[in-house]
Amino acid sequence: MATLTKYPTEALKCWPKAKEIRQQYYKDYAEAHDRGGIRWSGGAWAFDAVPMGLGDDVHVMTGEPYAASIAYDRKFAQECQDATDARGWARDLCSYMRIYWGSMYLNRFFFGGEFPRPDFYYQTQICCSHAKWDQEAALHEKVPFYCIDVCVGPYETLTEERLNYVVKQLHDSIEGMEKTTGRKYDDEKLIAAVHNECRSTSLWAEICTLNKAIPAPLDEKTMFSLYVLATLQRSSKKIADFYEELRDEVKDRVARGIAAVPYERCRIITDTQPPWGFLKIYRYMEQFGVVSVGSLYTFGLEGIFGDQEDGSWGPRKTPQQLGIEIKNRDEALRITADWNLSRPQWQHFYDPRIKTRMMLRIVNEWKLNGVILHLNRGCEGLTVGSSENRLGLIKAGVPVMTYEGNMADEKEFDERRTVSRIESFMETLGLEQIEAARAGQAA
Repeated sequence: MATLTKYPTEALKCWPKAKEIRQQYYKDYAEAHDRGGIRWSGGAWAFDAVPMGLGDDVHVMTGEPYAASIAYDRKFAQECQDATDARGWARDLCSYMRIYWGSMYLNRFFFGGEFPRPDFYYQTQICCSHAKWDQEAALHEKVPFYCIDVCVGPYETLTEERLNYVVKQLHDSIEGMEKTTGRKYDDEKLIAAVHNECRSTSLWAEICTLNKAIPAPLDEKTMFSLYVLATLQRSSKKIADFYEELRDEVKDRVARGIAAVPYERCRIITDTQPPWGFLKIYRYMEQFGVVSVGSLYTFGLEGIFGDQEDGSWGPRKTPQQLGIEIKNRDEALRITADWNLSRPQWQHFYDPRIKTRMMLRIVNEWKLNGVILHLNRGCEGLTVGSSENRLGLIKAGVPVMTYEGNMADEKEFDERRTVSRIESFMETLGLEQIEAARAGQAA
């Protein structure tokens, strides 16, 4: 048996700042009206740079990360879903949507007080339930709803006509926001927000790319609390600046050989959202020396990637890095439309083979030993095609494990069965728990 190598570990220095940014985000949203500001709600995939042209006092609450926060509190999550069920909605709908609606129906804000009513909802439509999610919320709250259709095909087939279709909708949505809020739109604020959006999402892709190092400087459980900042408001300068600080710290960890998991001897990725109430399964895998270095979900939900000069996958160059000056509203909207349409996690909605290709690229470039697929009944959009992905990975010779569950509904997750499947998968990979391996080595 090979000698176990123990790598040095240490806590992230910028971790408290990430927590502070997240707490302040929800506080600012809840108190926005007290200061005469604007509140809007929508999806983590909405074009969040666009409403920023309404002013510096515009605050957003994206639905998915809000629901994921509640999902970690299994008791309140169940109360929210029960409230949605009581309204007659089907239980097999998006569990994030059911939790968000439940919090709204109960008029209870997870972070204290009544549910903060937005001035309008703003959303993109690519996932099967996104448009209907905010349409129902807008009807309940009696506020306007704007939705951008981005279902124009994979980025590799993007044409000028398809891009123009999205850009025209963005122009129309600005006119609607001006009427709703009574404010004059500021193109300079839009341009600044687009630059911040490109910077933060390119930086997150760069951070994920740094996890190609052995040992991996970050583990996926930690990354869940870091990528979420981009899902809150990637067009925020504060968040873009934080990612720059995080990038620098992760670079330093790589240079010094600082590991996320002390006994890293097996590298995997997962898929889609995890069961938020049971993140301890990641810590259980660490007992075998397994580190999940991320996933297409963790990387590509908000990270924007592109081909590098050496042919590898890495951060897409921002307009500023390319020397592009954004001069007016139309140019800003065209850049944000093109940038978002290249999002990795939007591509597989059209063909599961695209996702398989991206996953195999991660397997090879991040030097993986296996893949764990969560057959997530709580998110039809990101789980569609998972069985095809499994077959494609197996055909390429990649060890694959699957387990069934739900990212936010604990009734659909069997912890004991999942742990048993993990143990069996570890056995197929030739792994035993570190303590047992150390004892055997000592003997």
